[in-house]
Amino acid sequence: MDANVEGPSDRRESDTAQAGNARWRSLFAFTAKSHIVPLSLALVLSLASGIVTPVLSYLLGKVFDAFTTFGGGKYTGPELIQEVSKWCIGVTALGAASGILHTGYFGFWLVFGELQAKCARDMLFVGMLEKDMEWYDLRKDGTEALIQRLQTQIRELQMATSQPLGFAVQSTVTALSALGLAMYTAWDLTLVTIATIPFAAIVLGLISAKMQPSIDAQADELSAASKLANNALQAIDTIKCFNGQDFETWQYAKVIKRAAKKYLLQAQANALQIGFVRFITLSMFVQGFWYGSHLVISGKKDPGQILTAFWSCLMALQAMEQILPQMIVLEKGRAAGATLEAILTQMGKRRRVIMTGNLAPQFCEGDIEVRNQVSFRYPSRPDQPALHRSSFFFPAGETTFVIGKSGSGKSTLGNLLMRFYEPATGEISIDGNALQTLDIPWLRNNVTLVQQQSVLFNETIFKNIAFGRRDWDSVRREEVKQSIETAYLQHTISDLAQGLDTVVGSGGNAMSGGQRQRVAIARARLRDTPILILDEATSALDHISKASVMEAVREWRRGKTTIVITHDLSQIEDDEYAYILDKGVVVQEGYRYALQKGSDGPLGAPRRPSVTFPINKHLPKLAEERRKSSVATTTSTSRDSTISTASADSMDIQYRPRPQSVYMPGIFGTTAERAQTARGSRFEPLPSQAAAGAFTMHRMSGMPGMFVRPPDRAIPAVVDHDSVSDWPLPSPKMRNLSLINELHGSKADISRPRDDSHMETMSKRWSQNIPMRRLKQQADPLVASRRGSDRSARTGHPAPIKKILLTVWPTLGWKNRCLLILGFVCAAVHAAATPVFSWVFSKLLSTFFLPTNRSQQALKWSLSVLGVGGGDAIATYFLHYLLETCGQAWVDSLRAEAIKRIIDQPRAWFDKDKNGIPKLTECLDRNAEEMRNLLGRFAGFMFVVAVMLVTALTWSLIICWKLTLVGLATAPYIYAVTKSYQAVSGKWEGRSNDAGTAASSIFTETFSNVRTVRALTLEAYLHGKYLKSTAKALNVGLRRSAYSSIFYGVSDSGIVFATALIFYYGAKVAASREFSTQDIITVFSMLLFTISSANAIIAFIPQINSSCATATRLLRLANLPHKESHEHSGHIRIPALGTIVFSDVDFTYPSRPHGPVLSGLNLALPTHTSIALVGSSGSGKSTIASLILGLFPPTSGRLTFDGIPISALHMASLRSLIAVVPQTPQIFAASVASNIAYALPERSPLASRQAIEQAAEVAGIHAFINSLPGGYQTLIGEGGTGLSGGQLQRIAIARAIARQPKLLILDEATSALDGENAKGVRDLVRRLAREGVGVLMVTHDKEMMMACAEVVVLKDGMVMERGAFDHLMHSPGSELRRLLS
Repeated sequence: MDANVEGPSDRRESDTAQAGNARWRSLFAFTAKSHIVPLSLALVLSLASGIVTPVLSYLLGKVFDAFTTFGGGKYTGPELIQEVSKWCIGVTALGAASGILHTGYFGFWLVFGELQAKCARDMLFVGMLEKDMEWYDLRKDGTEALIQRLQTQIRELQMATSQPLGFAVQSTVTALSALGLAMYTAWDLTLVTIATIPFAAIVLGLISAKMQPSIDAQADELSAASKLANNALQAIDTIKCFNGQDFETWQYAKVIKRAAKKYLLQAQANALQIGFVRFITLSMFVQGFWYGSHLVISGKKDPGQILTAFWSCLMALQAMEQILPQMIVLEKGRAAGATLEAILTQMGKRRRVIMTGNLAPQFCEGDIEVRNQVSFRYPSRPDQPALHRSSFFFPAGETTFVIGKSGSGKSTLGNLLMRFYEPATGEISIDGNALQTLDIPWLRNNVTLVQQQSVLFNETIFKNIAFGRRDWDSVRREEVKQSIETAYLQHTISDLAQGLDTVVGSGGNAMSGGQRQRVAIARARLRDTPILILDEATSALDHISKASVMEAVREWRRGKTTIVITHDLSQIEDDEYAYILDKGVVVQEGYRYALQKGSDGPLGAPRRPSVTFPINKHLPKLAEERRKSSVATTTSTSRDSTISTASADSMDIQYRPRPQSVYMPGIFGTTAERAQTARGSRFEPLPSQAAAGAFTMHRMSGMPGMFVRPPDRAIPAVVDHDSVSDWPLPSPKMRNLSLINELHGSKADISRPRDDSHMETMSKRWSQNIPMRRLKQQADPLVASRRGSDRSARTGHPAPIKKILLTVWPTLGWKNRCLLILGFVCAAVHAAATPVFSWVFSKLLSTFFLPTNRSQQALKWSLSVLGVGGGDAIATYFLHYLLETCGQAWVDSLRAEAIKRIIDQPRAWFDKDKNGIPKLTECLDRNAEEMRNLLGRFAGFMFVVAVMLVTALTWSLIICWKLTLVGLATAPYIYAVTKSYQAVSGKWEGRSNDAGTAASSIFTETFSNVRTVRALTLEAYLHGKYLKSTAKALNVGLRRSAYSSIFYGVSDSGIVFATALIFYYGAKVAASREFSTQDIITVFSMLLFTISSANAIIAFIPQINSSCATATRLLRLANLPHKESHEHSGHIRIPALGTIVFSDVDFTYPSRPHGPVLSGLNLALPTHTSIALVGSSGSGKSTIASLILGLFPPTSGRLTFDGIPISALHMASLRSLIAVVPQTPQIFAASVASNIAYALPERSPLASRQAIEQAAEVAGIHAFINSLPGGYQTLIGEGGTGLSGGQLQRIAIARAIARQPKLLILDEATSALDGENAKGVRDLVRRLAREGVGVLMVTHDKEMMMACAEVVVLKDGMVMERGAFDHLMHSPGSELRRLLS
């Protein structure tokens, strides 16, 4: 079909361009009035909970004052206990209040985040539903990549506006209230202490400003990576058949490396912020304590006031410091909010002013008139007209045909009639009413468009058919019976175990192309609108099915307006009217019998050489005559000199035949040329003597059972490695592709794989450098992790963080391992700095009750703190930056390993629901981004706390073991509460992620198939379905908020209770005078700092659980079995295919276990001639091609190549001898040249410009490619230049030809081609056969069968007959004759 043909790249619109100046208000871009209450409650409770810390600071100041007084001899032991007990009761009460407040604040912020996410989802869904097709066409990276990025950005916004934003608000309140308390207690000391804060704020603001551009740049790169992954997964068959696995992995790794560089800029800025604040926080002791000591000496303040003020200042700075680790999350959320807001704004601003119309006539007769010379250019390619000054008339109650070459504008007509686009000039009317004045829902409920690529939704067959009616939910099974009969679906449905209740899968992938088309026709039959447009709607059906369906359609559509867009001229009857299009211009029109009398055009007599379609100047008159119901005849006139009608993509085969006497070189060159060009190819052909039978097998030394060619004849191919159970993540091959060692900071250059021999050499070199024993040892935790992550994925629970982090070390290269060690060394230094600081701090505290020399001692210990602060700041910077660097390398390695293993999975794996493309791309994109936090943010922090705990507890035990043991006695309670909180949070985090993924799947399905959605007016249904899914996600999120917040509050209050207990018992120990007051204060300081740090982990638990949940999903993919499927069972490389023999082969698709496709198939296929596989839809034709290509293994029986079982053959080398052109060609988001030379080694002669152009010429697409703005460098595919179905098929043919295969498989490769181009393919088949290249043609087309030397007729998965076409057609009782009758 004719698709949008894109134009200059500057017309493309970036979806992140307007988000560059993101502001903090963007976090609230989706805040509705209904969100005010939970937001207000969250803010109020944040304010209240933020005051808890300053109040605790005040109470601790009173406690320290009591100990200071006791140390000065002014309190007795009982008085100390009484005083401390009083304040400890206050601390306990504060703990209870803190638990309640933190429960509320935490819960309401989670609720607010869920509401923001739901609002964003709903607004984007509605906004995208309202956008015209132009908006979709102009997406820079294509619709698929945009959809995936939107889901990721919604998640980033949700994460930022939940706990991190609440934590930031609470910490800000804590800081302000702590400073207020400090000012109240000792304003002069407070001003001296915080004198450096304004300078620090300016520095932090400047650093933060540098982060935003890198966030936007990273989002662009991740969008490109998501686009690549999505394209690869959609084209998995093509990738496997053309051995493109390594190329796709390399390409994906290259993009994520660029994204990693952008993220590391953010990480560096954030690490600089944290280190700087750490230094400022600790260095304030220099001026603060010196000045505080002066105030005490002068008698202006007592030690308790000084401690309260200074402790409050410290808490204020610590509160601000605790915000910094959340800054990346908040910055990403801010950028995501700005981007989403920009997209919504763009939707509103870019809406063209068009007449929406509200006219809804009571009846629709079906008269369609396209008049006043309608012209149209697709908005994405304004330089090429799709329709040019064309007029049509489709009278009510008649069937009219529209035919023409690929790209001539046929499908454009259907797009305009459905009002997907508006014509630039001219007018379209129905029953005399201009299209612009009609209500669009009325129009689409009276016009049905059935397209070639029939889109089905992930529902049952019954529901997919029922979607034809607006009241689909009230359709009864009896009502679809007639529809099923019209589409001849009875047999198909009866063969399915669940019948009409069979779920067709995403995009209908559980059904064949012909079955999908018949379901679409059944849907149209149930819809039964006055106007029907069939756009190549039966192209995938066999001759009998096509004829039967068309006959049923004619019977059904008698007296109703029907437009049939087709290449199949046999469908047109003598008394049916036809328009012939060429380059968007109507060049001929008339009834078939009249057109046949002419000498020009596809319906005319045999054409003269060099004659092209003439433009008939009498067409307006003919149209007018038709309106008057008179039969028009066509006249041939001279062509209009102002309009060129020669098709740029014409193969010029049919109309300008070559004289037979002219020498015709071989398609793959002469024998000598082929031998020469093949030497640099990916799979070199063996010398002729080997092909003649001199091929011998040599057993590799030390590798029993593996056979290879002699060294001088070896075919470079993918190197086999052991299974995942014997190798660590990543495999050696991945390292050679620069995905592990070379991804981050290595001197090795990431360059396109030059050829397989180069990769094999590099792989061997790597294997020699790494001791096998070490690899085996590293594999053990990884294999355990794989089992654990698989089990976790099955049960829906996240894998434990320990198992996840065990995959880090074997994943990293030696350089990143060194950085990881250095990062944890810095973490140890940072951890040690806290107890060292506590000790120095206690020395400072002790100066307040020194009888003499206070100022000198205060200065001494203040300077000591400055030294500790400087060292700690440097260690903190490197701790965060190095671990973020290693975390990025880790997830990127897993991403690369995951994409490699995903692509390596057997074809049946992709048919499972859990392995749907949206889920896989989400896992590679968003899940990987969240997973990085486990190492980059949390692992280092937990290590610091662990080291800090061990150091502080050891030190405390030495100084005052009794008080330390009492503190340790609270550990079981705190551990139990924290563990319960983690378990509950993790459980609901997983459920929330699943609910969000379900909503994302509906979003993706809707807008990936937006044309079909609009054509069937399913907007309301899918909107309702989406609202239900987002409501469910919200409901799960609200329950998650409730449960998680309760345990969060209990965990937080437990720390405060433990603090009260420690102070109370400390007073009893001090009163007993068993330990000195200074020792007790030292233990207090170390335990409080340690408890405070440990308490901070609790705040991170939801984010840790979220990261564990996403990490579990990515690890499942990164630990998928590698090279363990049937595709890697063999090692024999053969020089030629020989005869392909099926012996008693049975086959059933794993996704349809109750429907056998092949039953006891016995078939021999010589590969030096042309053979046509013929049969009705579902007879097993395409399945045979899939088995030959090794996409599926036979269920039973034996498939051999030259006597060797396919299971013993090296699959990559086998596929190198075969090229396939599928019915639905897959095009990659790359240039035309890259698509033709797909996966060929860069240095191969087959990938040269000359070879590419030669292949394009043979495929008849060279002239069209040169007409594109960028020629062979024009970008096509998702986000690039759109092409018609026929143009795509010819590029796919060129791709196959470029490989110089031994066997060419054409699976309905002419279904989208016009007669002229189809003739070119038939000529190609004959030429290949003459050159000894085998052709296996899966076809329904009679002329294609005639072009083949032999025809094999299949029925119910068995061979019914075979022989020459003429022989079978004249045989009595011939099945072929029955099929074609």
